[in-house]
Formats: sequence, C-alpha cells, structure tokens
Amino acid sequence: MGKWTVLALRAVLVVLLAGSVFVQAVMVPLLAVDLKGLNPDYAYLRTPILLITVLGVLTVQVVMVSVWRLVTMVRRGTVFSHAAFRYVDVVIGAFVAASLVVFALAVVLAPGEAVAPGVVLLVCGASLAVLGVALIVLVLRMLLGQAVARDVEAARMQAELDEVI
Repeated sequence: MGKWTVLALRAVLVVLLAGSVFVQAVMVPLLAVDLKGLNPDYAYLRTPILLITVLGVLTVQVVMVSVWRLVTMVRRGTVFSHAAFRYVDVVIGAFVAASLVVFALAVVLAPGEAVAPGVVLLVCGASLAVLGVALIVLVLRMLLGQAVARDVEAARMQAELDEVI
C-alpha cells in the first residue's frame, strides 16, 4: 500500500470517527428530544431506538479503529503476522454485532403500525447485507491466513538457504 493511499485512508477514517463522535454527542441527544414528541402509542419505541442508534455507532467505531490498526501494520510491513488476526477478528465480530443491532431495530419496529411492514422487511434485508459483509471479511481472513503461512514458509526456506550458502 502506497504512502498516499495510507494517508488518504487515514484521512477518511479521521473524518468518519469525528463524525461518529458528533453523532453520539450531538445527534443522539437531539434524537432523544425529538422522540419525546412521539405519539403516545409509540412511546415504547423511544428507548430501544436510542439504544440501537448508540450501539450501531459504536460498532462502526470499533471497525474504524481496527482498520486503523491494520493500516498501521500494513505501513510497517507487519500485516502478514498472527497479530493481524486479532484486528480482523474484531472487525468480523463488530459486523456480526452490527447485523444483530440492525435486526433488533426490525424487531422493535415490527409490532404495531409504527412503520409499514415493507420498512421492516427492508431493515431485515439491511441486517442480512451487514452479515454478508462479515462473511466477506471472514473469507479475507482466510486469505490472510494463507498469506501468513506462505510468509512463514518462505522465511523458513530462506533460513535453510542461508545455512547452505
């Protein structure tokens, strides 16, 4: 990964992290105020929606911090090591958690007539899409495992060659 690519990715991550902190600090309290004016029939939705919003933003932040750490490893040339698996596993876990959070939103919205059934179906589809991203990252983790194994094997063969020479 080139220097400019790393800088561009880090700039994007900084902007996204700042935006997510803004959402947590400003937008969620504003959402809480807006939800106070909710129809009394739907007042039960207030707390779950706020909790789901905070948890959703938290999962995004976990992914961004883990990607930052992986980019640091790429820059240092240490990404093909067993230490990288920890961050990839955290990313997979965060995507699975995000999928569950989105599905929880569908469960909260399903009863009653707060939203149309089609909206609940769309939210379930979004949950499935997020789970699909987790599975894609899992496949990439397997590829990382193969790359690490080949790197270890190449280092072993280089050491044997050095002994012979």
